[in-house]
Amino acid sequence: MKRSSVILSLILLFVVIAFVNYSNASEYSLSNEDTHNSPQAASPQAMSKDPLVGTVAETMNSGGYTYILLQTKAKMFWVAIAESTVTVGEEVVLASGMEMIEFHSKSLDRTFDSIIFSEGMISQGGEAAPKPKKKTYGSSGAKPSAQENVKVEKAGGGNAYTVAELFKKRKELDNKDIILKGKVVKVTARIMNKNWLHIQDGSGSAQDGDNDMVVTTMDLPSVGDTVTIKGVLFSDKDFGSGYKYNAIVEFGQVSN
Repeated sequence: MKRSSVILSLILLFVVIAFVNYSNASEYSLSNEDTHNSPQAASPQAMSKDPLVGTVAETMNSGGYTYILLQTKAKMFWVAIAESTVTVGEEVVLASGMEMIEFHSKSLDRTFDSIIFSEGMISQGGEAAPKPKKKTYGSSGAKPSAQENVKVEKAGGGNAYTVAELFKKRKELDNKDIILKGKVVKVTARIMNKNWLHIQDGSGSAQDGDNDMVVTTMDLPSVGDTVTIKGVLFSDKDFGSGYKYNAIVEFGQVSN
């Protein structure tokens, strides 16, 4: 009887040791997998927290941007930066950025299942390479004047809004997906690694400051185009240098 008890105790001890070793191995594996930078691990429109380190497996330039298929130790995924010179096989360190799911590039006529919009290459000092000192747009002083005879019908769908409605509901719609249809009245390209559009649809007024919506996007429509934009609304966005927005649509996907 005692011998049976000893054997049973040894078996239980072996099972416990095996379980502890397996748990430690699993923890080590997860700690070495770059989950912050993995498009599969991140939720839609999630901000990556760490630098993106890897080797350029594929690259292409289009529409003022460089698209990089980045191979890391754990994953391979797409990253977009302002147009730069990189070569296949080159090891790069890119700044963190925002991930977009099912992003369609009009210039490439291609839809990316997942792509991270990085702030750009990181310099040897460990910070993103300095950007050109250009004036940002969207402050009250930089808004274009209200366009006469602009009357664009509101887009369909439950999350579609007019320009004036987006300003009015900006608090409750903060960080939410929205759809906006309007006329492009001003375009400024390649500022802070994106294109800046001013959209008006005839709603709101210049006096109340709710007639013109700024949209940031990788797409580049022309002034005068009537477009439908899917993006994320942000309330009270501050880019620094005195440029603040009561409301702004970012990560816009533009279609006619």
